[in-house]
Amino acid sequence: MAKSKTAADGDVVTIKKYANRRLYDTERSCYITLDDLGMMVRDGRDFRVVDAKSGEDITHNVLTQIIMDTETKGETLLPVNFLRHLIGMYGDKMQSMVPQYLEASMTAFRKNQHDVRAALEGALGSNPLAEMTRRNLEMFQQAAGAFIPGAGNTKAKDSEIAALKAEIADLKAELAKK
Repeated sequence: MAKSKTAADGDVVTIKKYANRRLYDTERSCYITLDDLGMMVRDGRDFRVVDAKSGEDITHNVLTQIIMDTETKGETLLPVNFLRHLIGMYGDKMQSMVPQYLEASMTAFRKNQHDVRAALEGALGSNPLAEMTRRNLEMFQQAAGAFIPGAGNTKAKDSEIAALKAEIADLKAELAKK
């Protein structure tokens, strides 16, 4: 996850949540949605959400709501058994250890993900077939994304299919010449 300049500088954007459930971005001076906050998270922007009336920090609740909304749209990330185990931990004697464990696990996962990407990019950069391998990897990722409900948009898929058909036609033409 790339950190933006403001997040790297330690600036935290304050989002005010009003009684009518509207969210106000004090940095950009405009109303935003939960989807906008989700995009801010993915962009590495640091923010906190406060109740406009009481000033109470409600960031945790809003982030949980973003997860709930995303999960109900068919973009499930959390398996049912994981959710059952997580709910089962509430009230358990080990409950206080769960947040630190989950945070450490996610940090390790993100580091491993970054390391794998860096190694893959390094390996592809020194190979003369790198561009073809990159395209194949992209096609594989797109094909895998087709099996995830709600993934991708149809315009992008249509243009990708057209590009693949053109590439296949070029390959057939080359084979026909030989």
